[in-house]
Amino acid sequence: MKGPMTGTDSQVVPAQDQVDAATAGSWWLPLARYGLREIAWITIAAAVLAILAAKWWRPGLIPVGVVWGALLSFFRDPPRAIPRDDRAWLAPADGKVTEITPIERDDRLGGPAVRLGIFLSIFNAHLNRSPCAGVVRGVEYRRGAFHDARSPLASPENESNTLVLDAGPDLGPVVVKQIAGRIARRIVCTATVGDRLAAGQRFGMIKFGSRTELVLARPAELEICVRVGDAVKAGVTIMARRRGSA
Repeated sequence: MKGPMTGTDSQVVPAQDQVDAATAGSWWLPLARYGLREIAWITIAAAVLAILAAKWWRPGLIPVGVVWGALLSFFRDPPRAIPRDDRAWLAPADGKVTEITPIERDDRLGGPAVRLGIFLSIFNAHLNRSPCAGVVRGVEYRRGAFHDARSPLASPENESNTLVLDAGPDLGPVVVKQIAGRIARRIVCTATVGDRLAAGQRFGMIKFGSRTELVLARPAELEICVRVGDAVKAGVTIMARRRGSA
């Protein structure tokens, strides 16, 4: 892999919840545009196998259909109602919270921080969404290993893509890190420096199992709203809130 898939289509969406709600019910399985190539190959392969099964062994149509549907569902893009809370950070990915770790100093944030890790299994939707409104100040792709995304080695050593957002004076700088896992070998990030993202706006995905981290500054001022083991939804679950919010 030569790096994350990038582009310039990350434009501000001032009412992302309305945009998502408008897609609800449009189809039984809305799909992410980031996976169109894989979806095409999966469908072609399934069609070929279905033709062969229909000719030689019709019961084989059942497992072909099941596998096709399972693989297709990996690229689903479910509509989300994005909460409006200017002092909160939303989950950047679907999955399970596996880590809430204080950091003595994070140079990207200029001081103490807290890292919240989310593990995405192959059964989760793998789209990444912006945890808050902000301007992209940095995007850094790094080659690396492919340890299991639940391993402590995944964060420092695995292939990754790091997004730094400037979320204004209340929320400050925010880091979202996309981390490839043992199965995931393809990180997609369409956000570029200077883009303005809305809270809950899609900016990429990690294909086939992975990890996403949210790193927040000024931890002493935070109310962490999740616990290790909690299931979270991208663009919906509030991960943390700056104290003093209404």
